Amino acid sequence: MCRRLEGGFELDDDPARVDVDAVHAFLTDAYWAEGRTRETVERLVAGATRVVALSRGEGSIGFCRVESDEVTFALLLDVFVLPEHRGRGLGAELVREAVERGPHADLPWHLGTRDAHGLYERFGFGPPDVQRQMFRPGTSRP
Repeated sequence: MCRRLEGGFELDDDPARVDVDAVHAFLTDAYWAEGRTRETVERLVAGATRVVALSRGEGSIGFCRVESDEVTFALLLDVFVLPEHRGRGLGAELVREAVERGPHADLPWHLGTRDAHGLYERFGFGPPDVQRQMFRPGTSRP
């Protein structure tokens, strides 16, 4: 999948197009991944069930990854848009692509976060519990 957005931005789920250096540079300072090594980021990108990278030209300026058993659940992880690109709806498009438009759309979703709750609630995630876990029920399971 490669989806073009307004302003020359693009979403892509090809792991080969993820700029691991850019993703690592952001995640190493993120509260949920502080100190994560580049090697770990590279391994997580390569082993993810799905990744979605946001870019404009060269380099990833936003990213998320999905882990799933493909049958009972999906996890949304490492979601970010670089600060200088926020406020344009790009984070919403990143989450929409991962959660609603991907192959795991019908599964129940889990997300651990201490911020951006309003963004995730727009995509069906309930309010966080005391451990900052957010849950989105599945939609149509056999």
